[in-house]
Amino acid sequence: MSWFRRLLPSRIRTEAVTKKGVPEGVWSKCDKCSAILYRSELERNLEVCPKCDYHGRLSARKRLACFLDQGDTIEIGADVRAVDRLKFRDLKKYRDRLIAAQKETGETEALVVLRGKLQGMPVVAAAFEFRFMGGSMGAAVGERFVRGVNTAVEQGIPFICFSASGGARMQEALTSLMQMAKVSAALARLAGQRIPYVSVLTDPTMGGVSASLAMLGDIIVAEPCALTGFAGPRVIEQTVREKLPEGFQRSEFLIEHGAIDQIVHRSVLRERLFGILAKLTGHDHNLAS
Repeated sequence: MSWFRRLLPSRIRTEAVTKKGVPEGVWSKCDKCSAILYRSELERNLEVCPKCDYHGRLSARKRLACFLDQGDTIEIGADVRAVDRLKFRDLKKYRDRLIAAQKETGETEALVVLRGKLQGMPVVAAAFEFRFMGGSMGAAVGERFVRGVNTAVEQGIPFICFSASGGARMQEALTSLMQMAKVSAALARLAGQRIPYVSVLTDPTMGGVSASLAMLGDIIVAEPCALTGFAGPRVIEQTVREKLPEGFQRSEFLIEHGAIDQIVHRSVLRERLFGILAKLTGHDHNLAS
């Protein structure tokens, strides 16, 4: 014990030792109610707070892992990656931002697309990784999404997308904005084949993603309290110079105004979507049991 610590009262020394003895990552704090929770308990609860039912963000891989059946899955478009054609630079080079995002998330892009099964039903499922540059949609994200849709068309199986995005990727300029038309055209081909597309809105779904693929589902469901819109509430308030209603752009506001079909709790999302898709496709429930 150093001379400085010997001068401290025994109570303070004990508290310091106790805090030092708690490993990092054991506890987590709810972003809504500020409850202190066991990290392991929160993970078992799919990042839903057991105190206030707040739905925290899930990584793309974890979301797809808990949604699809365990077993063989095939990743679609994993070889497609962003290219810095414009040599864009703001405070940092775009290339450096991509490298940093890849290191932080372990992903090569902001969208993960898998072919797998949902309670025995073959499906294609895509999920945005919000930690990858805010889940922004650039050319690579658009291409991965379209390849997922094409696989669904070729095999005649439903397509599901979990959106979590800040919108278009500004570092790719008009190339990014073009993806809105590209993914919309792909979904039109899917609809032309009468293949179901389910869009799941998670927090947050904004900008060009909300204005295209997120709101084009045959069935649009949202997690509780998910923020969805084109521009954020603060931007709108500054533009119209009016105070917005409480809960504006949240799932509960959207369903009240007819913008979405259902609000589904994360714990029952898998079963609920299977039930919807089974009815739309005529899939035999007995095959999944």
